[in-house]
Amino acid sequence: MNSYDENMHTNVGTGEDLSIAELAEMIKRVVHPSATIVYDRSKPDDAPRRLLDVSRLDKRYRISLGDGTEHTYNWLLENHATPRGVPV
Repeated sequence: MNSYDENMHTNVGTGEDLSIAELAEMIKRVVHPSATIVYDRSKPDDAPRRLLDVSRLDKRYRISLGDGTEHTYNWLLENHATPRGVPV
């Protein structure tokens, strides 16, 4: 994104198909492995999968979704009480 200068939104992702349930399970493993995911079947149906068009990005991503989620969550745990730009 350092050299991105278009005036439109950009989907950031891997371009690989992933079900909503698979994404929920991956986040659960990182954030709270003993949690139980409960699906509310009373809500209207939505697409069970999401696949973003990432054609405007360089497809050579450097980190997997799982590793990126874990890295981001760990960063949050370490920095949540510190405002950006404020030395500790």
